[in-house]
Order: sequence, then C-alpha cells, then structure tokens
Amino acid sequence: MPTTHTTIDRLTNCLASNNAIKSLMVMFFICFSLNCFAVTSIHELKKQQQHEILFNIHAYYVEDLSLQSSFNDKQQFETLLNQLDPYSKYLDESELDALFNSTNGRYTGLGIEVQAKDDQIVIINALNNSPAHSAGIKQNDILLAINNQSVANKDISQVANMILKSESATVQLSIKRNNTLQPLSFALTRREINIESVKSALYDYGVGYMAIKSFSNHTLHDVSRQLAQLESNYGGALAGLVLDLRDNPGGTLQSAVAVADLFLQHGTIVTTKGRFYDANQHYKASAGDILNGSPIVVLINENSASAAEILAAALKDNQRATLVGNKSFGKGSVQSLIPLGNGNTALKLTTAKYFSPSGKSIDGIGVAPDVAINKSTLSQINKVAIIKTEQGNSNGSWFSDNPTDQQLLKAKQLLTMK
Repeated sequence: MPTTHTTIDRLTNCLASNNAIKSLMVMFFICFSLNCFAVTSIHELKKQQQHEILFNIHAYYVEDLSLQSSFNDKQQFETLLNQLDPYSKYLDESELDALFNSTNGRYTGLGIEVQAKDDQIVIINALNNSPAHSAGIKQNDILLAINNQSVANKDISQVANMILKSESATVQLSIKRNNTLQPLSFALTRREINIESVKSALYDYGVGYMAIKSFSNHTLHDVSRQLAQLESNYGGALAGLVLDLRDNPGGTLQSAVAVADLFLQHGTIVTTKGRFYDANQHYKASAGDILNGSPIVVLINENSASAAEILAAALKDNQRATLVGNKSFGKGSVQSLIPLGNGNTALKLTTAKYFSPSGKSIDGIGVAPDVAINKSTLSQINKVAIIKTEQGNSNGSWFSDNPTDQQLLKAKQLLTMK
C-alpha cells in the first residue's frame, strides 16, 4: 500500500449524483479522506441513529460484514465501525456542510497547507487570497500552538479539530520561523475562500499546460474554458497538452468522468462494482475530442489519487495520453453519501470499487506511468492537508520552470518530438 496521506482537506473529494438510488439520497463520490469513525460526535449517537447506521452498512457496504442486530453499549458499536475501511466516516452537521461547500470550490477557514514531519506540523503553503497568506504565514514555518494549546505529539486530524472546535472565528497561531528565538504570533480570522481547481499556461511551440489540483463541480467548465483560452492565445489548435495531476487528491467521480470524456472519442472511462445492484456502473466516452487528436502527456506522482487516477488511467488505457512521473497513490474505492435522520448528518460509506478501462483495480497498487522519472529529482509534498476549520482543497504551487522538475521537462520533450 502506498504511503498514507494525512487528511483534513481530502474529505471534500466528493459528491456525484446517482439517480438510481435517489430514494436514499445516496450520492456516489470518490473520497480521499483517511479519517475514520473515531470522532467525538460518534459518542453522542443515540440508539436509533446507531441502528440507522447499522442498516446502511448491512445494505450497502462494499464487503459483506457479519453484523449484530443490536448493541449493548457504545463500545460494541465503535468496534463495528473500526471494521470498516478508513474511507468510511460518520459526518456531523459541520462536516457535512463543509463537504457540500468545498465540492462547490469554496470553504471557510484559514488556508494553510501542512504536512507532518519529524513530529512537527510544518507549513507547506499559505493559499492565495487566504487569511494565512494575508497575515504573512510562510513555507517551512512550524506550527507550535493553536489558541495557546500546544500541538506537540498531535496528528494532523487532531490539529484540524482544534481549529474546527475553536469557539471564536479568530484563531491564534504560534509559529516558529527559521532560527528565531521567540515564536511569532498570528491572529487569523476564518473566512470563506474560493479555490480554483484549474490553472493553465501556454508554452512555446503551441504546447499548453494545465494543472488540475482537484475535481469539483466546476472543474469541467474550468477545463473547457481554459483550453479555449489557450487556443485563442496561440491563434489556433494546440500542438499538445501537458495535463498535470501531481498532488491531486481526487474529487467528484462525475467530474473526472466528464473531463476524461472531453479528450476521448470512444471507449470505457471507468467501471464501478459493488454488492448492491446500483453500485455497478459503466461509464463510456461519447464522440468528440476537444483537442482533435493533439497529443497529451499526463503528469502523476504518488499523491495523485482517486478521481485523478480515474482520469489518468482512462487516458492511458485508451491510448490517448502518455503518463510521466511516479506511480500514483492507489485509492480505488467509491464512497456514497447517505443522509441520516433529518438530513443534517450523513454516513460516508465505501460502496464500490472502481476499475480502469483495462479491467484492473488500482486500489493499493496505483497507476503506473509509461515513463518513470526518479522521484528523488522532484520536489515532493507528502502527507499534505489544509488546516481550514472545514475540509477543502489544495491549490498548491501551480507553475514551475525549475530545471529540477524532470517530469515537466520530459513532458515538453515528448510533445515537441511528436
């Protein structure tokens, strides 16, 4: 299994509608959250809520588990939940609201991208137009405390929860920067942040570059619009396209399918298989290639996951693109969102596995590149998450002509040689 990602932002990789199970208001989504059920709100569930969750697990979980019909105490209930895969999760009201917001490309929070490294919470990036960016939070800053509470010996999910549960909209962060003797103090006020999931640039010889950093409800529109803009700027059809999916944690299943369909004239995009009938779906491409056959090189790395892997595998298996980089993460399961009670909370449950057009499952395996580039030559972001009160997506660093970016250089070479 690839290195697991710590996840605050990855809960957002979500929601694509499935009309066949509309009566349950269940929506398929590819989710990259590795959070499990061990959350505070689970301890507060009433017996009726436990039985509702039990029913849904029994009916829809991807594996047929031996379940008790009732539970004598909450410990037995939590023991059951711990049998589920790490992608299944109970969502309380705030988490559910955050999920819907971030699916639409926005979230409320601080906008800090971090990783756990050497028992420290290291800041990787402050998102543009975020409170963290405006306040001057910098890459390689080390987070020491939140609201005067130390983050020492805490994992990223615990740190995120400290921000999420903050009673005040203004969050106090204590930061260590370089070798400064005294920590720096920042007061950040949470606010709504709009995230662009797609950015593009035009290189020499009519080669376009497009980075997709997540798959939201807006991604298809953004990809189409920016491809049109690239061709307008070039004055004609692109000679080729670099499609950068590195560090893309995934997103909506429907979005990944729709983007793949832009570039494919025909063929299978992805299939899903599960225990109940409607978990079995076959997505096929419709006629029409937005690039009219111009070559594509797709960049992937070990942080390319779920919906990003669906797109990469679809283009590779249909011989539409050459994949360059490192083997992808290997997240090949499908989650469904099942509202509970009055719909203010929900169960995010793994209900199916997805398979590439060649019929292969990438779960725990990943998508292999056609041209492997040694990852030691690249700048990597591992175990990335965005601390933002609520889950969202990373926009990361979009463009780099850094000569050490061997993947990008190889992609340009392949396209200009064609």
